[in-house]
Formats: sequence, C-alpha cells, structure tokens
Amino acid sequence: MKVLVLNGPNLGRLGRRQPEIYGTTTHDELAERCVEWGSEIGLEVEVRQTNHEGVMVDWLNAAADDATPVVLNAAAWTHYSYAIYDACAQLEAPLVEVHISDPFQRPEEFRHSSVVSPHAVAVIAGHGIQGYRMALERIAHDAG
Repeated sequence: MKVLVLNGPNLGRLGRRQPEIYGTTTHDELAERCVEWGSEIGLEVEVRQTNHEGVMVDWLNAAADDATPVVLNAAAWTHYSYAIYDACAQLEAPLVEVHISDPFQRPEEFRHSSVVSPHAVAVIAGHGIQGYRMALERIAHDAG
C-alpha cells in the first residue's frame, strides 16, 4: 500500500532549525528512515516537503482522489490554514497527524489548536522523529 508522508513549511530545514526542539536529523535522513520503516511493515512510502501551501493542498487533493493514506505534519499551517482543513476533510483513507514536538506543551498560545486534528484518526506529537514511525505503524494497523 502506498502512503504519503507530507511535511509543511520549514521542515526542510530539519537538523539546522532549532535542534533543541526538532533534533538533529535532517529532512533527507527522515525521508530515508520513513521509507525504511514503511518497507519493514509492508508500506510503500513517499516523503514530500513544501513551503508552499497550494502545493500541499494539491498533494492532499490527489491523495483524496486516489484514496491514499497520509501522514501529515502541516507545521505552522496546522494552526490556521482553512485550505489545509478543507483538503484534509476530503481524504477517504486514514490521515495521521504528526508533530516532532508537542505543540500543546509549547509556550506559544497559537500552537495549541489544530485544523488537522478533526480529520485525523490519530495525533502523534512530542515523540521526535520516532513519531513518524508510530504514524506509519498506525496506518498499517488501520489497513490491516
């Protein structure tokens, strides 16, 4: 089964951006791990990252059309993008929301809400890069 792992703005800077919060794993390393983890549990994983909201909406719309499961870290869009909310609402296959840090434990008040969560079968937050593995396992479990 194909699964999309979609990452939003600034996640392409993993490993360099605030490593005390997001760790030292780069996005390329994360992508490699997701492909490996998926392979171990029978998933064909494709990892994408964009800083452009319309591109993310297009990817989510295509996932809806193809009934492709999605692991989504919408990053900053999580907290305010109604375009992402509407695109997630169209998904037919499971959506798992993932965050490297736990937004609800962060001091910035704006991080304490999510427009993705209402459409997700699970929210995995605060487990670092391992959260992606947990999200893929949830997708595999739900498909199984």
